[in-house]
Amino acid sequence: MRHSHLIKPLLNEDYPMIAYGRGVFLYDVEGNKYLDGSSGAVTCLIGHGVQEIIETMHEQAKKVSFVYRSQFTNEPAEKLAETLSNWTNGQFPWTFFVNSGSEATETAMKIAIQYWQEVGKPTKTHIISRYMSYHGITMGSLSLSGHTERRFRFSSLLEANPAVSPPYCYRCPFDKTYPDCQLMCANELERVIKRTGSDHIAAFIAEPIVGAAGGVIIPPKGYYQRIREICDRHEILFIADEVMTGIGRTGKNFALEHWLVQPDMIATGKGLGAGYTPIAATLVSPKVMFPILKGSGSIMSGHTYSANPQSAAISLAVLDYIEKHQLIQQVKEKSQFLEQELLKLKGYHPMIGDIRGLGLFFGIEFVSDQLNKIPFRKELNITSLIVKKAQKKGLLVYPSQTGIEGDCGDAVIIAPPLTIEEEEMKELVTIFDKTLSEIERELQIAEIIPS
Repeated sequence: MRHSHLIKPLLNEDYPMIAYGRGVFLYDVEGNKYLDGSSGAVTCLIGHGVQEIIETMHEQAKKVSFVYRSQFTNEPAEKLAETLSNWTNGQFPWTFFVNSGSEATETAMKIAIQYWQEVGKPTKTHIISRYMSYHGITMGSLSLSGHTERRFRFSSLLEANPAVSPPYCYRCPFDKTYPDCQLMCANELERVIKRTGSDHIAAFIAEPIVGAAGGVIIPPKGYYQRIREICDRHEILFIADEVMTGIGRTGKNFALEHWLVQPDMIATGKGLGAGYTPIAATLVSPKVMFPILKGSGSIMSGHTYSANPQSAAISLAVLDYIEKHQLIQQVKEKSQFLEQELLKLKGYHPMIGDIRGLGLFFGIEFVSDQLNKIPFRKELNITSLIVKKAQKKGLLVYPSQTGIEGDCGDAVIIAPPLTIEEEEMKELVTIFDKTLSEIERELQIAEIIPS
């Protein structure tokens, strides 16, 4: 292993050197091929090496790549904000561009607090979030996150914002079954509001579908309608963290559209740049913007590269490509095919506990006892074992956490680019099948699961 000066996620890990990407595949310098079954970090929405995007990069770089947002505006950023307004049917006509999902959720948090200051309710400063959630790695966004593995080193510096249980039907926190539960997970928000006092709460933030912290947790019918009603009744803003689920990933422009619920702000990213540039955004409704426009006239947030013309032009090209090729319209059919193929695996892989998903966004949770839903012991590092073995076989899947407290369960996310074709989905499932078969044989030999 050649000495590296680059700080990588695991300092002692020997990572393959990537050479190039084409479509849903990546190729390393040794000539090995990897099917990108997770779109990287659920990011590469339209696949790799798309020529139209490459040409846009080149053309914009010939004009101007950077201007500072307090000195100039620029045409790509203006057009991108207009396009996103159109993507929400005008319900979010204002956009604040940032560089990452972490910044987008933190910007939403700041805007929420400022909104209540502008309307004369400065005591409303607290943001409520859920356990088993992930909203970003900056201190503000990490404070909102109920992701135990990413919080614990910095817990003394973080706000204790997570307070509400996730809508985790596979492992209901209340030991109930839907619909007999009467949406206790949603009703818990009201209890937390009453304990804290609505005069102190600015907003509630939630991922429409929990990703990295829960292995694609999809709430039951009626959940978000109840959340919206509770927020409205207590004068609390609702922020949707669509960083992972937005821009068509679930078969809608934004995932919350599946529940016919409109939040007050949307944080989005990942697919917005589709891996071709760092860009994210906070979309703001007129309800939130108008008091600020009439009041201070400025949102107290900002980053050096916010709304830079290079990233904005690339993002515009990504959205144009999605619309031109009608990729979102194809998601439902592709999702049904991939779901059917994945569900076949559950019948003959005892380590699969649950398969859940929406659009091209699937979570597979693993257990040592399928009937009783018993997680594997944490020290076995099953998730890491699956991710590494799949990669050696030429498939990339994304690690996730599960378990009732989000710290003692194993899962992976399968979320390929929207451009994936049927034969490529078959190849994805075949490699995943072989990966699980090998791991199960190893676990049987070690007498961790029955043979």
